[in-house]
Amino acid sequence: MTQTPPFDDLLTLIDDRSAALRSAAAAASSFEVRVPGCPDWSLDDLIYHLGTVQRFWAVTTRLADTSGPPSTEQRGDMEPRGDLLTWSAESTSLLLDALRAAGPDRPAWTWWEASGAPMTAGAIARHQVQEAAVHAYDAQESAGKPDPLPAAVAVDGVAEFLTVGMSCLGAWPHRPARVAFTATEGPAWLVDLSPTGVDFAPAASGDPVTTVHGPASDLVLALYKRIPADGVRIDGDREVFTALRSWSATE
Repeated sequence: MTQTPPFDDLLTLIDDRSAALRSAAAAASSFEVRVPGCPDWSLDDLIYHLGTVQRFWAVTTRLADTSGPPSTEQRGDMEPRGDLLTWSAESTSLLLDALRAAGPDRPAWTWWEASGAPMTAGAIARHQVQEAAVHAYDAQESAGKPDPLPAAVAVDGVAEFLTVGMSCLGAWPHRPARVAFTATEGPAWLVDLSPTGVDFAPAASGDPVTTVHGPASDLVLALYKRIPADGVRIDGDREVFTALRSWSATE
């Protein structure tokens, strides 16, 4: 089990990774280059995606309404105006301003209610770190110079992916399996996959059928399908990790 970074640190990481995306985009030959991690997108689409996501969560955080996502009217005009990178920076500022005003414990709607994870501004900030970080990597890869995710992002990113994203997927559609993830930085995570879903705190008995090793950045990027499965070391049943990646919905 790992410790989620403090709320203020999460906001700093959102700001840093969003800026990293813009820096990579500015260094690219064109906003029309393709994004390897999102093959249907150009770099222009990637910048637009993160900006609209950040504006959506800014509105969601401000509304503090757990009953549902903001309506189209509540979201307002989210389309870019003027320079795209300036609009992107404004999108990040809107999100950070909303999160700071809310504080970590303010309730808010989130899509991960089924996971049992908190539906709070703090949980939104935590996920938005991953959103910005993975897409910053996408932009860097598009520009030809991908960097590993910062350690503070990546270590929590593995836990967040498992406990939030995967925990919303429902029943594991394959033979039950126990999977371990071990980061070279030290943390390790053990999950059971079964018809009841993902158990992030399984009983201690029983060895994993699959163990995935690597730097935390590589674990996150492999889970988000930004690098191939053979970009990490897999001991045991490789097909389980292949099936897990196919089962997970990422963009």
